[in-house]
Amino acid sequence: MQDRDAAFADYFASRSSTMRGTAYLLCGDWHRAEDLVQTAFVKLYRAWHRIAGHETLDAYTRQILVRTFLDESRRGFFHRERPTAEHDDRSEPVAGSVEDRMVLLGALADVAPRQRAALVLRYWEDMSVEDTAKALKCTAGTVKSQTARGLDALRHLVPTSTF
Repeated sequence: MQDRDAAFADYFASRSSTMRGTAYLLCGDWHRAEDLVQTAFVKLYRAWHRIAGHETLDAYTRQILVRTFLDESRRGFFHRERPTAEHDDRSEPVAGSVEDRMVLLGALADVAPRQRAALVLRYWEDMSVEDTAKALKCTAGTVKSQTARGLDALRHLVPTSTF
């Protein structure tokens, strides 16, 4: 039991900040991202004893994270909250100016949750269409259409003079 707990603690310590960055891109709020990651790791811990292959652990954890985000978005727990112009200084650096990043993050927050999830998994996590489909429990065609619609929505939300 202690070996299993130690293995989980090591995994959490090494991967929680990466998952937090993914969660932030999904929801646009550092506090909510923290909650999503915490919930995802609690769910992962509950299944930890059943996980045979730890080589696919990142994909499994990401899948839990995305499903948690989508479930909460559907239920409307945070439906009325909107991200503000204030951002946490602890964010990881991204190429481009701060203004460009804020415009893009604001636009990403206005994209529908499933489209946002597809965009984050495909372009932030650099997952294949097939892996994204597994994470979202849908077909590859659905991933392609959600990604295309999400990119189209971003194009309409971001002024062309910004980039």
